[in-house]
Amino acid sequence: MSKPHFPARGGAAVGLLTDLPPLEAGAVRYFRYWFSGSEARADLRQAFSGTLAPDLADSAFDCFGQLCDFCVTHGRRPLVRHGMTCSCLGPDENCFANLVAAATQGEAADAELLASLIVTPQKAQTLSTLAAQTGLFLQQMTKGLPQRRSYRSGSVTLH
Repeated sequence: MSKPHFPARGGAAVGLLTDLPPLEAGAVRYFRYWFSGSEARADLRQAFSGTLAPDLADSAFDCFGQLCDFCVTHGRRPLVRHGMTCSCLGPDENCFANLVAAATQGEAADAELLASLIVTPQKAQTLSTLAAQTGLFLQQMTKGLPQRRSYRSGSVTLH
């Protein structure tokens, strides 16, 4: 009997990239680019350069790289990502995006909690700090983009 095939932990679709606000969607897209090889990284560097002033673009690219590399070096397990053109959003990607957003918005406790899902608790504060620094650059890059549509009321009760 063959073993059933299940998607890798962290890779199941939990939503659509288009449902995310610009900051979070950008974080996921850039995350995918970072890990898709040298040509994709060159395209990512170009995207940063096309949006930010040259000195800021270099800093943003380096900062984003440090964030991604920290996840790899200190990660609990490899983060699963969808393909660069995939419209799905995976749980690992969603966690990464929410980490960046929470850290950028100064929600330190939430950011550290999200970071502890990616790295060991001892490294969570460092990852949260890197996410906040990176998020400030990404926020500048996504400024002026339309916000996502809201599909629910202001209540926190979904059903």
